[in-house]
Amino acid sequence: METNRLAVESQVVIWTRLTQIAFGRGTPAESMLMVTEKVAAFAEASATMAAGGSAHKVVKGYRKRVRANVRRLRR
Repeated sequence: METNRLAVESQVVIWTRLTQIAFGRGTPAESMLMVTEKVAAFAEASATMAAGGSAHKVVKGYRKRVRANVRRLRR
């Protein structure tokens, strides 16, 4: 269930960002954030797995980041 929610929430973030870019409302800072947050999320997920964490814990971490993006982008 968590992975389904992650998939839907991720699509909302992708759609929102691409729409902002298409309509000229995207910023260079947001574009940079798209890249840097992925690197940070990957590092966090790798550390979780290396420490013996579960895939469920990784998904929960990703969802936390994605939900924060949804809230921020909807303002």
